[in-house]
Amino acid sequence: MLASLFIYSGIQVLRAPEGPAQAAKPVLDAVAPAVDKAVEMAPIQERPDDVLLVQIDAAVKVVAGTMLAIGKFPRLSAAALAATLIPTTAAGHRFWEETDEEKKQDQIIHFLKNAGLLGGLLIAAADTHGKPSLGWRGRKAAKLAAAQAAALSGSAAGVSGKVSGAAHEVTGKLSGTASDASGTVAGLAAGLAGLAPGAGAVVSARTSHAGSGLGSRATDLSADWAKRAAKARKRAEKRGAKLQKTAEKRSADLQKRAAKRTAELQKAAEKKVAALEVTGAAVLDQAAKLGHDVAARATALGSEAAHQAGGVAKDAKKRAAALTH
Repeated sequence: MLASLFIYSGIQVLRAPEGPAQAAKPVLDAVAPAVDKAVEMAPIQERPDDVLLVQIDAAVKVVAGTMLAIGKFPRLSAAALAATLIPTTAAGHRFWEETDEEKKQDQIIHFLKNAGLLGGLLIAAADTHGKPSLGWRGRKAAKLAAAQAAALSGSAAGVSGKVSGAAHEVTGKLSGTASDASGTVAGLAAGLAGLAPGAGAVVSARTSHAGSGLGSRATDLSADWAKRAAKARKRAEKRGAKLQKTAEKRSADLQKRAAKRTAELQKAAEKKVAALEVTGAAVLDQAAKLGHDVAARATALGSEAAHQAGGVAKDAKKRAAALTH
């Protein structure tokens, strides 16, 4: 119903474009610079005349209106009709230029009528038939990918922190053990020094050497564990980055599959609608044939009944004449 007015008006303009071209001249003159720029970019040699531009606008109305009426690309068709309705309204219903009050009121009514049609077309252009729009799908896929990436980064940071904590704990234990051993040996050396000063000096020297060796060994182990912790942290970060890329790739793949499946379902629905239309046409043809047969049969029966009624009337006249004689 929304498309019917555009189809009708487009056909009328294609039949007689001179009048609408004359009415649209103020608007065409106003947009002439934009049309000239479009002509320079287009593969044509000269600017089309006003009649041809009006015919192009009418052809768009007929084609887009037909597509909207049969449900083919309804959002695109509604947007195209909305784009053609604006210059048509500005050209045909310039109520602000009318001096006659009655004509001005008529033009205002037509202007507001076109404004209402424009609102309906904009609603049709935004209608997704209950399906999420492409923008909503893209935003949702981006949010899911970001959430997965954040979860993977958090896991990698947790693993790195655990490894670093374990390394520091082991290093502390080794340092404490070395210090305890050094203290114990030093105590023994002091005790021996009290018993034998010469032996104590020897033992003390050896104890100091052993303590320094254990301290050096603990330092080396601490540095080694720190290096291992750093390597483990780098591996965890690298693994987290790989998992993030995998999640993003998976999200894009799922989005493509969803779009492909949507297109397949849309094609299947269109095929079913076409089949139903063909079936409906066949049923209408059969109904028309049946109606024609019934009408022909009724006509034949009526003729036969009329013929029999005529014979009965003649017979009755004969009997009445015989009775009167």
